[in-house]
Amino acid sequence: MITRRTHVALLAASLFLSGCGGGAVANTGSGPTPSREPSRTPSPEISVEVAPQQIPGLGPKTWAKIPADARQAVVVTGRGRDSSVSTVVLYERTAAGWRAGANWPAHNALKGWSDRHLAGDLRSPIGVYTLTDAGGLLKDPGTKLTYDRGVGFTSPGRGFEGEPLAGSFDYVIAINYNRQPGTSPLDWTRPLGAGRGGGIWLHVDHGGPTHGCVSIAENHMKELLLALDPDLHPVVVMGDAKSLAG
Repeated sequence: MITRRTHVALLAASLFLSGCGGGAVANTGSGPTPSREPSRTPSPEISVEVAPQQIPGLGPKTWAKIPADARQAVVVTGRGRDSSVSTVVLYERTAAGWRAGANWPAHNALKGWSDRHLAGDLRSPIGVYTLTDAGGLLKDPGTKLTYDRGVGFTSPGRGFEGEPLAGSFDYVIAINYNRQPGTSPLDWTRPLGAGRGGGIWLHVDHGGPTHGCVSIAENHMKELLLALDPDLHPVVVMGDAKSLAG
């Protein structure tokens, strides 16, 4: 038995399916429906967004360094080998592929990038490094990373362009280059030796080049801290665009 509600629903469905392509026309009268040729208008193609299976801009050598279990990758792409300007994008791997987040402006070291970072060379180390520990002068914003808060994150003085450094270490994420994972970012353990530098962090941007770290705006640092999840084995992939494409 067809009720009035069922009849209205069938009518609405018939109108929807007709669309602009010239399908069947709903019959609202009591007489028989006239016979019509089936519409020959081709069905529109359905576009399905598919995320890339690899992160764009990364060549085979760089890609081979990313751990198989990594499901989050903070990609820092430098403008040039000797440039202190870069961008940061957080990628997350889903069942459909790697999906990119927002593109954030960033600074890296004053003299750019190095394949073999040394203490005091004013270059950021190129490579793929895990991210396990965070901290800052401000209280934990709610990150899932281990967070160490303390006055040791005070950043006095001025940067290379005369900009004040105050607040630069309000939030930091330790990049596991020449350091012991699972310790405070302030820990001075240097497995490769002191001559290979260390203390390479993601931290709050102060408006100019860094000594070796990568810096982004404070609101972006907070967003990154909230997004990173140890269960997703996050890494940072960092270097100038040409090096990363290798």
